[in-house]
Amino acid sequence: MVPSTSRRRLLQTVGATATAALAGCTALDALGSADSAAEYTLTVDSVDASPVEHALYEPNDGALFGDPARAARSDILPEGRHTTYGYEPLPEDAYLEHDGRYYQTETVVTGRQSVERTLVSASPLPDDATVPDDAVQVDALDRPSARVVKILHSDAQSDGQGASADLLRDGAYVLRRPAELESQLATGDLDGRVVVMKAGGPWNYRIETVTRSITETEYATLALEVADSREAFREVVFGSRIDAELAPATLPEGVRSTLDHAIGRGQYAERTPLSESFDTLLDRLGLDGVETAANGRLLWYNKSLYRYGLYVDDSPDA
Repeated sequence: MVPSTSRRRLLQTVGATATAALAGCTALDALGSADSAAEYTLTVDSVDASPVEHALYEPNDGALFGDPARAARSDILPEGRHTTYGYEPLPEDAYLEHDGRYYQTETVVTGRQSVERTLVSASPLPDDATVPDDAVQVDALDRPSARVVKILHSDAQSDGQGASADLLRDGAYVLRRPAELESQLATGDLDGRVVVMKAGGPWNYRIETVTRSITETEYATLALEVADSREAFREVVFGSRIDAELAPATLPEGVRSTLDHAIGRGQYAERTPLSESFDTLLDRLGLDGVETAANGRLLWYNKSLYRYGLYVDDSPDA
């Protein structure tokens, strides 16, 4: 946690008084040592876009995620809805533009539906097992299929405790998105085949695909109009996406100099006890409560947009 200015001064005063009165006091020496070891690094990167442009969501060019997002956007703008089963095609609260008006996406659960799906599982082969002649390299698969196999590989290597676990149902990946439904895995061509993760390596998996009816959550994606002009939408963006709005003229000279230094070099770092100017800057940026790290925040400063973050290293050798 980043101490406030008053708290830091209090700690420094207590430390100095204790040292003079009780030289060698182990507990207070340890407190002072730990506090002095912490290093605070502020990172600031320029964003090459206006706040409005940066806030607007644009689907990527890929078929796996981009195509479903574009289909949903087409259906919901300006007043429609788009239904999917088992997945959400658009980010929640994404901003979209249509004919000079601005909208925010909203996804709600509207029920459940029994849907026929293909489930994919991967069983690891023993390290000494002979790799079949018809085994296929994972990178030779189409992109949706390769992605699924890599997710199953990650789950197997982490014993189901990795980040990929949330993407699986009872250890199997469910093909849901249109690109997945047209992949090699969906055709059944890979059922019973061995996929090799690395040529000559130990990670080989036998793929099993099975089609069955499962219950999927039904999602309805809608668009809520939030502004009828670019000027009005700009105010929406500043109210919802900009974390700090600062102007050079309103900052004390030392604070302004510290921020300009961070912008010019991409970062600025100090060890505790922090200078008053850096401490004040962290407070102005809303970083005074950060314990270990914060990133991806947006700053509007001197008519430019920046992305910033704070990293706290309190290791003894910091």
